[in-house]
Amino acid sequence: MFRALPLTLLLCSVLPGQRLDPIKWALEIDPARPGGTARARLIATMDAGWHLYSLTTPPPPRPTRIALADHPAIGGVKIFTPPAQRALDPNFHSETETYDERAVFLLELELKPDAAGEIPIAVEVRYQACDDTRCLPPTRRTAEAVLRVAAEAPAPAAVPADYQLYSPAAASAPPGSAPPAPAPAASAGGLLSLVPVAFGFGLLAVFTPCVFPMIPITMSYFLNRPDSGRAGTLGHAALFCGGIIALFSMIGLAVTAALGPFGVVRVGSNPWVNGFIAVIFFVFALSLLGAFELSIPSSVLTLLNRKSEQGGIAGTLIMGLAFSLSSFACVGPFVGPLLAASAQGGRLQPIVGMVSFAAGLSLPFFFLAAFPSYLKRMPRSGGWLPRVKIVMGFILLAVMLKYLSSVDQVLQWNLLTRERFLAAWIVLFAMPGLYLLGFVRLEGVSRDEPVGLGRLFTALAFLVFSISLVPGIWGARLGELDAYVPLPAQAGFSAASAGGASLTWSKNNLNDALARAKSEGKPVLVSFTGYACTNCHWMKANMFTRPEIARAMSGFVLVELYTDGADPASEENQRLQESRFQTVAIPYYAILNGDGETVASFPGLTRKPEEFLDFLNQGATKKGDAS
Repeated sequence: MFRALPLTLLLCSVLPGQRLDPIKWALEIDPARPGGTARARLIATMDAGWHLYSLTTPPPPRPTRIALADHPAIGGVKIFTPPAQRALDPNFHSETETYDERAVFLLELELKPDAAGEIPIAVEVRYQACDDTRCLPPTRRTAEAVLRVAAEAPAPAAVPADYQLYSPAAASAPPGSAPPAPAPAASAGGLLSLVPVAFGFGLLAVFTPCVFPMIPITMSYFLNRPDSGRAGTLGHAALFCGGIIALFSMIGLAVTAALGPFGVVRVGSNPWVNGFIAVIFFVFALSLLGAFELSIPSSVLTLLNRKSEQGGIAGTLIMGLAFSLSSFACVGPFVGPLLAASAQGGRLQPIVGMVSFAAGLSLPFFFLAAFPSYLKRMPRSGGWLPRVKIVMGFILLAVMLKYLSSVDQVLQWNLLTRERFLAAWIVLFAMPGLYLLGFVRLEGVSRDEPVGLGRLFTALAFLVFSISLVPGIWGARLGELDAYVPLPAQAGFSAASAGGASLTWSKNNLNDALARAKSEGKPVLVSFTGYACTNCHWMKANMFTRPEIARAMSGFVLVELYTDGADPASEENQRLQESRFQTVAIPYYAILNGDGETVASFPGLTRKPEEFLDFLNQGATKKGDAS
């Protein structure tokens, strides 16, 4: 998710009616022969302190777009970009690629054999300019020049040495086309938040019935080798951990390769993907609850064990792979939601998530190999391991409902309403508490066994959480949980808005909203949102209902444009967002005037009311600049 910008980063400090234009564009074209190639230079000159973003910089800043106007004498165009400076941008709190002072873009124009005379060439540029404290709205400019085509024109000179570092931005693009939109990359903030979560999942997976009993067996393999001292023991432990990390890294790579750079972003709203994940979680849950046992085919494990017994570096690596596969029945419930969450953040996150998870899973083995005396202090395997498995089974059933809810909302079935969803969650989270207290008779809890303090407090935590969900059935807000459960009817949260401001949203009808805004003299607040978008749900439940935000929003014509549905309207809304704002990330908010011109935009979720209020106040007071 992208961090929102404060008001000072979006407004220009100029008087009303003025518009800064800190970037000047010029086009130079060398003469060429019919059927040959004409070399053009698109030159951007920046005022002091201002910079321009590259064609491939990741959003939220607007990447530069270059398009050649159609002309019958031009058969194609290749665009080459100079190397950009990559650094942390103070405006967007993420790494961006920028040009300062001057940038020269190369265009190679492929002429048709019948091209002749003086040909007017127009190149349209869409870009965003920023300095260290503010950003201008996206701007369009056209640079024009005349291409002289003659049989006696000189052949193109060799490419200057300075241009050797240029990169192709579009190969043989047809006239009038722009380079393809860059695939959204994982932001630094997203990766930093993912790593500790994935690492923690790995540590928790150690205490599952498939992993914990294997610790003493694995340690005996390292510590009882006759040919290894301390250094050899640590070396083999590191190789064992490397085998675990290698397997889970391959899983992350496979997810990225299967979904592709755009699929990893849109996977969160795909009903087929969410349905498949729900089925997988249901199967895992039934296995953990004792319906059947999931296991890797014994022939595969036997082959790997036989290879690992050969010793040496390869044997230890294979042992790590065999351990990972054999433990997957218990580790899979951790890997599934982690992959599903990380896949929505960008192409790197599934890989980083799996490496972090594997590091957490394997770290205890390396630590115990380095300090074997701690083996004696570890808790012994016992009745608590089956209890962990049963509790995990109930939790997975609750997680499965989250993915089924996404399918239901995207396809607009309205079967799993907020009331039904929360009723199911109340039961599923109460079941572990009742089970741990002995009221539900499943494996791991005997009728006459006394309840220890640890088990008692864990059971009470589940029961308290379950009861706390009850008010949500009648429309009460649930705070952070509202991001994961279906929202109530629109009137539910609107009526809860303090200050008496009732917010009425129109849906998927921007034209009517613009017409109403023009007649009423109000700006339009456009919310690009999604049925299954957790951050969108959070903003609607926890930001829009704040008294000061609700009062400010009451001065707008409000329209929601859903982009993740399975209907033509969602496809149209997604195309509109991508073409106008160069992003498909949601939530995304834009303020338009009655003529449809963009006044301001606000990317992503924010937990700071003052930031979103500044954005709204900007739209209420500024009447002007088109994008």
